[in-house]
Amino acid sequence: MARLRRTVLALVLAAVVVPLLVVLALRWVPPPTTAFMVRSAHAGADAPGWAAAGYRWTAWDDIAPYAALAVIASEDQRFPRHHGFDVDAIRLALEEARQGERLRGASTISQQTAKNLFLWPGRSFVRKGLEAWLTVLVELCWSKQRILEVYLNVAEFGDGLFGITAASERFFGKHPADLGPDEAARLAAVLPNPKWLRADEPSPYVRARESWIRGQMDALGGVALVESLAGR
Repeated sequence: MARLRRTVLALVLAAVVVPLLVVLALRWVPPPTTAFMVRSAHAGADAPGWAAAGYRWTAWDDIAPYAALAVIASEDQRFPRHHGFDVDAIRLALEEARQGERLRGASTISQQTAKNLFLWPGRSFVRKGLEAWLTVLVELCWSKQRILEVYLNVAEFGDGLFGITAASERFFGKHPADLGPDEAARLAAVLPNPKWLRADEPSPYVRARESWIRGQMDALGGVALVESLAGR
């Protein structure tokens, strides 16, 4: 029993300490890859040579602030104010589910970043529990600006196309520093389902979503909102 207790304690400590060390390191070091990228490569969802044509890290100062503003407007408008979890959105989603509607996601940008980096798709309680723990670590160890920087670099903007740089170059032929507000809104419009929604051949749905996001970007105060996150 003593040996079992020591083993359990060691496993618990490893489950706490190892993720903490990794998240702390990623506060300064660009992630070399993510769980979603590895899964995409193994699934053969993209062509050979994906690693060279896809993910390339781009620092915050080399990304147009419109890109960050667009993903906030699209994915998580309470991002500057919450601490990793949007309690109001979760409560609303549960209430809609109780009324018979389909349970919709209420994930924040922080949760999506943790999931993309470390986990796998799905809705199991185990995965959601791990996501919650990793989200807490990300919010504790990183600034809001860092969370956005990592998210923009690892988000999937097309089938097997990861990161704002790959997407900017593929769809608009320009560096992400040169993205305009309409282009940023277009990229954000495909985030809910980047394997089916296309920024290069936008459907009426993508066009409508792009227009809505563009309006929300203005309503949120424009790039001043993004600038206010510096150092937070």
